[in-house]
Amino acid sequence: MLFEFPQQYSLPYLADSARLFSHIAKQPWSIFLDSGLSEKRQGRFDILATDPIATLVTDAEGTTLCANGKCEISQNDPFSLIKDYLPHQEALPNLPFNGGAMGYFSYDLGRRLETLPELAQDAENIPDMAVGIYQWAIVIDHQEQESYLVGNAKSEQEWQSLIHTFSAYPHSEAGEAKFKITTAVQSNMTESSYTQAFDRIKKYLKEGDCYQVNLAQRFEAECEGDLWTAYCALRQLNSAPFSGYFNVPGVQILSSSPERFLKVSGGCVETKPIKGTRPRKSSLVENQEQIEALKNSPKDRAENLMIVDLLRNDISKNCVDGSVKVPKLFDIESYATVHHLVSTVSGKLKPEYHALDLLRSCFPGGSITGAPKIRAMEIIEELEPNRRGVYCGSLAYIGFDGNMDSNITIRTLVHSNNSIRFWAGGGIVYDSVRKEEYQESFDKAAAMLALLEQFQVK
Repeated sequence: MLFEFPQQYSLPYLADSARLFSHIAKQPWSIFLDSGLSEKRQGRFDILATDPIATLVTDAEGTTLCANGKCEISQNDPFSLIKDYLPHQEALPNLPFNGGAMGYFSYDLGRRLETLPELAQDAENIPDMAVGIYQWAIVIDHQEQESYLVGNAKSEQEWQSLIHTFSAYPHSEAGEAKFKITTAVQSNMTESSYTQAFDRIKKYLKEGDCYQVNLAQRFEAECEGDLWTAYCALRQLNSAPFSGYFNVPGVQILSSSPERFLKVSGGCVETKPIKGTRPRKSSLVENQEQIEALKNSPKDRAENLMIVDLLRNDISKNCVDGSVKVPKLFDIESYATVHHLVSTVSGKLKPEYHALDLLRSCFPGGSITGAPKIRAMEIIEELEPNRRGVYCGSLAYIGFDGNMDSNITIRTLVHSNNSIRFWAGGGIVYDSVRKEEYQESFDKAAAMLALLEQFQVK
């Protein structure tokens, strides 16, 4: 039984939420949903928490549910199991989260939703899903420059302890890096093997099997040390609005994603697919030329529109008839290393559906599979040497109030077993040019490659 007290307590505001999270970064199940560096004004809210009251971990054996000191394995649908842990609470005014579920949903969790071939090597060997149920969280509002402790605690003593901990400003950690890359970075594709996969996709496109397929290569290096140090460096190199750090026992997720997957707020649904990329240049003139080329590219606009149509169809399964709209089409968003073509699709969730029903029916995101989705996923399994794991899945929160926000885990590094991996790729369509697509994967990988280079043992 939770101790009852007001669900919202004002804390001192600190613009750098990473400094607050450093209080708990090394604790198991600590999570930081990071809207980017506040001075860049990329996002409004940051959320951080640890010490969940329950955890749900899905692997080949099923979903292991741990709560109240007991663990059991269930074969039931993982999305439904999470929903069972989310009794409804009223939303807090002007805040996105009042406690609830937070964690990752891997791309390969989609195998529980669709029948797919098993061809690619599973070199990840990590859970398909890891979600905690958090009864309290710290929410930082960078627009209003306010911070809050929200939710509940087991006792008044615990609540006061949380207030004390997060009212203190920690010193920034200086000194030598505590993280090291100990081997060269290796890709699972050579340019030759990428070409073979690309040509195979082109054949499928010509035969009418599909309209678009996302093809990615996987980069890997051995490492040692503190992953939180690496994430702090990553957010400086590639600050992004849907970033996050998640410290699951045995696995750390370091995401600097620019892409929202699904948001639900007060029953309003939004998804913002990215399709279309150009690298940033060193001068303002060259950057503007890149933006204009992207904005006016028939290929990139067609590619983006395919995914907009796919996502309109996906969210319409759970949205009120006639409510699905496209309020923004072909916007340009610029980040540290690339410019992106981004569209916005919105709708109104039907009253009988939960945010988790929407997440399940749309999973994984169509912007990183291709169209039609299932056939594209079959081709990805055939042509990519390794399973994707967390890449192209989602890092998300789903609140007790029914609100949700989630990213697509692109620009994301995954650490386990002294190895750190990340992926980069893009959508292949009929008029794609192989050299351009291959280079685009490196443009997207630029920040992660720079991160690993920064910590490379010389």
